[in-house]
Amino acid sequence: MRIGELASRTGVSIRSLRYYEEQGLLSSSRSASGQRHYTEEEVDRVAFIQRLYAAGLSSRTIADLLPCVDTPSEEHSDAALERMAEERDRLCAHITDLVRTRDALDELMARARRHRETLQPVMAE
Repeated sequence: MRIGELASRTGVSIRSLRYYEEQGLLSSSRSASGQRHYTEEEVDRVAFIQRLYAAGLSSRTIADLLPCVDTPSEEHSDAALERMAEERDRLCAHITDLVRTRDALDELMARARRHRETLQPVMAE
């Protein structure tokens, strides 16, 4: 199938599919005229890549995980699980930072409200 059909069947833009290829996440064969052609298996692969992106993973991390799919083995499975655990730890640290930032903003807002209560109303002339 050509790139437009793959895009239509997966709900992913043609631009994204080209990006996936540039990143080594997806491959195609080329016709004599240079058009990309994909196999039926690529539909499932694109869906899998989309699930990984939805989980917050970068294209580089996704590339690290694909050997587990392309050549399944205990070693690749263990490596994929370890890589996903690293990403989860990174996300948890980011969440902690975001909560700390939100709490600091809440405190600033509370101070601003308290200060506002001390202001005298402006009299209209």
